[in-house]
Amino acid sequence: MESLSNIKIKILDKEIASIIIDESKTYNSLSFRNLGDLIKAFKNLDNDKNIKVIIIEGAGKGFSAGHNLKEVNGLKNRAKYQKLFNLCSKLMLHIVEGKKPVIAKVHGAAFAAGCQLVASCDLAYSTNDAIFATPGVNIGLFCSTPMVAVSRKVNRKRLMKMLLTGEPIKANYAKEIGLINDHFSKSKLDNEVLKLSKKIASKSNLTIKIGKQTFYKQLEMPLRKAYAYTSKMMTQNMMAMDAKEGISAFLEKRKPIWKNK
Repeated sequence: MESLSNIKIKILDKEIASIIIDESKTYNSLSFRNLGDLIKAFKNLDNDKNIKVIIIEGAGKGFSAGHNLKEVNGLKNRAKYQKLFNLCSKLMLHIVEGKKPVIAKVHGAAFAAGCQLVASCDLAYSTNDAIFATPGVNIGLFCSTPMVAVSRKVNRKRLMKMLLTGEPIKANYAKEIGLINDHFSKSKLDNEVLKLSKKIASKSNLTIKIGKQTFYKQLEMPLRKAYAYTSKMMTQNMMAMDAKEGISAFLEKRKPIWKNK
């Protein structure tokens, strides 16, 4: 296990890595230090050829309460505020633009930038009793950067209620509105996330990389441009050895042997 201050990396089953935010005294806050170390952790795992899937989770009582408000209150400087929010945005962009699928594994609370982190991940699963919120309005600081990620997963009316009231939502409602994929009992969550991670890791990681990149890029395009772009990316994908191997294996009724090329 590699340690980056309060951020720990644990390798599961050779091809799957878990990034753990381990600072229970601040409810796993996204402080300057933790944001910087999370970016380093994601970069390290993105560059590790053995890792195919990344899980992110929080230690202790819950996932993450967002920014460290004591730290935020002590900044008292426009440039420092901007630096903090830019760093947080950099982390979220790195997750979306990274090469590998990222799964949020949530227990307890995921609030504000913690909720943003969940929404930024490709997939998200939680315990049955997990709660999610964008509560900035309660302290006079609207959750403007968190809403960028959450608004891309949740429809406008439902998100606006979360943003305007600051009230937390439960896991079953978070699933209903598309913030998370599913929720499980505490005893089942680890196994369910690991089982899913293994299934994803069994695919060609070159294909997954191309697909993830294409998915997020086409979302922001007009329909005609999206079809032109995805046709180009499917052609690029088809030229890869793994596409030829996958099709041959299907036709020959055997398991594919991926080269990731």
